[in-house]
Amino acid sequence: MAPTHVLRCCQRGLAWIPVIFIALVVCWSYYAYVVELCIFTIPSIGEKIVYLIFFHLSFIMFVWSYWKTIFTNPANPSKEFCLPKAEKERYEKEERPESQQEILWRAATSLPLYTRTGAGAIRYCDRCQVIKPDRCHHCSACDMCVLKMDHHCPWVNNCVGFSNYKFFILFLAYSLVYCLFIAATVLQYFIKFWTNELPDTQAKFHVLFLFFVAAMFCISILSLFSYHLWLVGKNRSTIEAFRAPVFRTGSDKNGFSLGFRKNIAQVFGDQKKYWLLPVFTSQGDGLTFPTRLVTADAEQATVTLQPERGSEKDLCFGMSLSPLSESQNRLLNSDQHANNIEDHLEKLLSHTMP
Repeated sequence: MAPTHVLRCCQRGLAWIPVIFIALVVCWSYYAYVVELCIFTIPSIGEKIVYLIFFHLSFIMFVWSYWKTIFTNPANPSKEFCLPKAEKERYEKEERPESQQEILWRAATSLPLYTRTGAGAIRYCDRCQVIKPDRCHHCSACDMCVLKMDHHCPWVNNCVGFSNYKFFILFLAYSLVYCLFIAATVLQYFIKFWTNELPDTQAKFHVLFLFFVAAMFCISILSLFSYHLWLVGKNRSTIEAFRAPVFRTGSDKNGFSLGFRKNIAQVFGDQKKYWLLPVFTSQGDGLTFPTRLVTADAEQATVTLQPERGSEKDLCFGMSLSPLSESQNRLLNSDQHANNIEDHLEKLLSHTMP
């Protein structure tokens, strides 16, 4: 049997096959469009210049965003989410899950954690040996915990998460623009070659095949791009769309939604002039996120209940939570959230008043 590290090297090498395939298709499309279509097929010089300018603009933005998506390292939990050495040793020695959870609850009292497992326990990764921040998940392909993990994409051979989610969205957008532009400008020459209005040359094969490939990718990319735009508008990851995050008050698929405009700003940033550029402008640190449920929960913000020992679910109510970060307060500083808090306080007062 081959050593484990040899198998891992083989797996890592094979994982680059989809990326190499896309790179080869892009290189061929560049040659087919620039050389075979624009230089050898299009007769008008003015049409050639216009096509080449817009083609290269879309090509540069597509390649730039694709490069950033591939080679941006996934963000990982910081050291504060690691168990102290003494607690880690105690956790590993404990055999009872209840005792292990007590250790995790004590270690997590100073951490800004609002999500739980389905059973109400602290989310802990035994593989990475860290307490998982909100929206963080372990990627088996990358073998690491990734902040705000969306999914592992084989076409970029990377995990899509907090650090490169904006780049991934732009990659889908510019690849769609790239394919649409090629399909639209090649269509008339595709028809001419198909109806034999142009003589059979080497360019015929490239032009015909270029249109089919561009149209095929347009259809597949459009559906994926539309789905991720919907996720951005709802402030959900792909994982959260299939499995709603569990908060102290229960599971809620809209728990991280702050409204459409603020949801967009969380991914693309405050300054719209940078939205279309593949540069990092996402808000926050990837470790903490403003939540609709936490903000509207007056009890969570002001009262710490003392639990009865022996219940993991009760321990959740006794956990003191860290205040929201500056970026979170900026996102939540709106009339909409203020009204939600006031409504919740009025309901609490109506139950307590005689």
